[in-house]
Amino acid sequence: MRTFRGNKKTMKIISPKVHGILDYATVIFLLAAPSLFNMDGPLRTFTYALVGIHFLLTILTSFPPGLIKVIPFRIHGLIEVVVAVALAVVAFWFKNSDSLTGFYLYLVLAAIIMVVFVLTDFKEKSPAYESKI
Repeated sequence: MRTFRGNKKTMKIISPKVHGILDYATVIFLLAAPSLFNMDGPLRTFTYALVGIHFLLTILTSFPPGLIKVIPFRIHGLIEVVVAVALAVVAFWFKNSDSLTGFYLYLVLAAIIMVVFVLTDFKEKSPAYESKI
């Protein structure tokens, strides 16, 4: 789907269903990250907290992969933008704490979340959303 905003043309190539699949993949990756990257201390704790938050957001979102469907998909997207900015800040906190693993992991994760946000079609109506209108 093409979205036109002024003179800008952007391609929204990620559907709500694919976005949800990417969210669950992110949860699985973050769940494995402490073992994969030999994390300990605050980095490990923060990563597991992020797993819980991301999983909760995903299951509560009103899109095809959501389970409880109480958070509108557009709000989900806005929350992810806030999280991406926060993760970039957290990345530099970990860098200042001499954790390059935390720095690179969260800086890359923040960038990926922003790219997914830009490419996601948040205006596409999902059947679950339409049934509530």
